[in-house]
Amino acid sequence: MANVPSRISIIVPVYNVENYLAKCLGSLVNQTHQNIEILVVDDGSKDNSGDIIRRYEKKYPDKIKYFTKENGGLSDARNFGIDRATGDYIGFVDSDDYVTETMFEEMLHLAEKHLAEIVICNIQKVDENGRVTQKLTQIPNMPEKIRLEDNFSVFSDISYFACNKLFKKELFEQKRFKKGVHFEDIQLIPQLLLECETIAQTQNFHYQYLERTDSITKTHTEKGLDILKAVQDVENVFNGSRYAHKEKELKNFQIFEGVYSFLAYLAFVKEEKAFYSMADKLSVFIRERQIKIQDILNYSRFGTNYLLSLPVKKKIFYLLFFAGQKKLIRKLI
Repeated sequence: MANVPSRISIIVPVYNVENYLAKCLGSLVNQTHQNIEILVVDDGSKDNSGDIIRRYEKKYPDKIKYFTKENGGLSDARNFGIDRATGDYIGFVDSDDYVTETMFEEMLHLAEKHLAEIVICNIQKVDENGRVTQKLTQIPNMPEKIRLEDNFSVFSDISYFACNKLFKKELFEQKRFKKGVHFEDIQLIPQLLLECETIAQTQNFHYQYLERTDSITKTHTEKGLDILKAVQDVENVFNGSRYAHKEKELKNFQIFEGVYSFLAYLAFVKEEKAFYSMADKLSVFIRERQIKIQDILNYSRFGTNYLLSLPVKKKIFYLLFFAGQKKLIRKLI
């Protein structure tokens, strides 16, 4: 009897994306890996998204599983899908993005070839005409198979998107996305990585991240503090993990996600009171972790000084913050 190919569960949370959903679902039903289930979770959409899903469900009943639920947010919709997934591996695709036809076939091949618990692919940003606007290489200058004990620098260097990764289902036995927060990927995905011994990667740009022209500009508010809370949650798990002795990598994670990612968000906070309050909380975060300014300035990502690689305006913004010049920063933004 021939071996049955491993099953992949692809979870697609949907909320009011009628203009983009068909392209997303079309890229999934046409995957070259055939043993898939696509769990489409309509999180209370008020547009015609439901009609589009039903059309695909009718045409591809062996692949599309359609669920509806009351609106609960991205984490809640993903968790809903995880609870119902029957695959050996789990992937996540946002409903306004799309993927190449070979994405899951290649990532599954790498997972099985290297016994990897997580597989990562590259991302490219595209506009609504399909033109590539930016290529985001995830793990440059590293082999296809990455044994974490030997290459744990990736813990502080990789981008913690959920959507460009394939996960062994067992990683979710005790873990779920945190509900009611922003930056849920930063909160959960590092915790999953801490459960792994081996990850794998492909340098192919399989995931197509759509930069939408119709999206309302995000309001940057004190919700950005969820970044610092996410880092704190990861710290708690890190200290009880098999990698607890990797203190340098934890500090670099705190610098990259807790300092640089937070400052990137802070740069867009327009409300003055919120800006100063959040800046003060970041100062406390840095002080409590005994992170020295020199550590931050010298932080290197994939062998390159992170600060020096930033655009000039961002560089000035960060340097002013580290110098305590918050009023000058306000003028800059």
